[in-house]
Amino acid sequence: MSNKSSGKKHYEIILDSRGTLLWKDDSEYDKDMLIITSETVSKEYLEYLDQKHISYIASGEEKIDLVRAMEILGESFGVKTVGVVGGSKINTAFLDAGLLDEVLLLIGAGIDGRPSFPTVFEGNEERSLILLKLVEAKAYESGAVLVRYKTK
Repeated sequence: MSNKSSGKKHYEIILDSRGTLLWKDDSEYDKDMLIITSETVSKEYLEYLDQKHISYIASGEEKIDLVRAMEILGESFGVKTVGVVGGSKINTAFLDAGLLDEVLLLIGAGIDGRPSFPTVFEGNEERSLILLKLVEAKAYESGAVLVRYKTK
């Protein structure tokens, strides 16, 4: 772990399990950058992040240990709330790790049936049904609807 926090108000947290993404210096971003990676990432990549003044957490041997990474975020970086804005793989990883307590969906007023269009979560035959409790529903003039659910 390396904490290079500049004191900016929020973090931009990126999952990069193999240590392949390249960055500008942290001072060029509006938010402090924080990379979460696995422990198999090269020392050279971690040195690269240090040179760019970018904080990182290396957690998990073969793949990122999300539960431990979230614990470190709280303990060492003071992060209390995380908004996951990802594709189906990242969303599903957080869901399967038991780390989602809310799900917010913005449903646009249109239908897109292209097979390449991503889903919110990936299917998993082993996962049992996760019941959601509706907390809020808000309609917009455009016809879009925002729904917020609790998962626990």
